[in-house]
Amino acid sequence: MNEHTEADPMPYAEVEAVLRDEFAGVHSSTTVTRCVEAAHYGALEVTGYAHPSLVERIARKHLHVLALVASERG
Repeated sequence: MNEHTEADPMPYAEVEAVLRDEFAGVHSSTTVTRCVEAAHYGALEVTGYAHPSLVERIARKHLHVLALVASERG
């Protein structure tokens, strides 16, 4: 059964928009999208469900870690 319906073709669009704004100048929109997608699949694997607030929290952590790594590389 596909949980992704036509009525909600982009369930994390709002999450991506919030994170794109928050990390503007730090990460590209492509990186934000990849982190949101990774967070979605990670949440599904661990909990069996990927509520947008959980996906947002996981993706934000990913983006913080990526920013830290980039700053350490100089």
